[in-house]
Amino acid sequence: MIEQRLSEQRGQGNHGWLNSYHTFSFAGYWDPKQTGFSDLLVINDDRVAPSRGFGAHAHNNMEIISYVLEGALAHKDSMGTGSVIVPGDVQLMSAGAGVTHSEFNHSTSDGVHFLQIWIVPDEKNTTPGYQQVSVPDSEKRGQLRLIVSPDGSNGALRVRQDVKIYAGLFDGDEQQTFALGQNRYAYIHVARGSVNINGIAFTAGDGARVRDEASLTLSGGDQAEVLLFDLRPLEVNHP
Repeated sequence: MIEQRLSEQRGQGNHGWLNSYHTFSFAGYWDPKQTGFSDLLVINDDRVAPSRGFGAHAHNNMEIISYVLEGALAHKDSMGTGSVIVPGDVQLMSAGAGVTHSEFNHSTSDGVHFLQIWIVPDEKNTTPGYQQVSVPDSEKRGQLRLIVSPDGSNGALRVRQDVKIYAGLFDGDEQQTFALGQNRYAYIHVARGSVNINGIAFTAGDGARVRDEASLTLSGGDQAEVLLFDLRPLEVNHP
């Protein structure tokens, strides 16, 4: 079963300097039917204005992934990490027992468009950590490339949960069929462009919960960028 949720059904928080669309309940947006899916708690589709950003703020016991689509996002944290992530980069901050960080767009002319993703960890109060990897478009072109996994295999970032995240680019005749493991759930998020998944049309911002499907076929893409989350089969309401 593919339970589609369209882009316009998401929550929104427009703060002037930040325009954010929330796939799941977050901050001032609350929907008791949209409190995450399995261990996936947050997908925020964020656009940050030039010369603006998130000041220093704290997190704990969360796996926080940033995936940049446009622009350059500067990151600083209390672990001493300083980096700038650009399209193709994937960042994973394990907040663990507690970490403070900031994210800023230093460009005076260009905005930043990125996805912030939260995964509930399988263990609490661990030592905080930071990881980053750059994945070239050639490794995502016409296929789903593993970018996050529990064991960090094949150059993926290591997440503290039974979750795998794949990213792919699909255009024209490019097609892939992804086999889901037995008794696994999935979540699909189309970051931009459009694509058909098992014959269902998706456009930018659309997503879907996936249950009881043996495979997912991505085809008919038009400059599509897609994230696929391979998840435990949990039905939970996160607080």
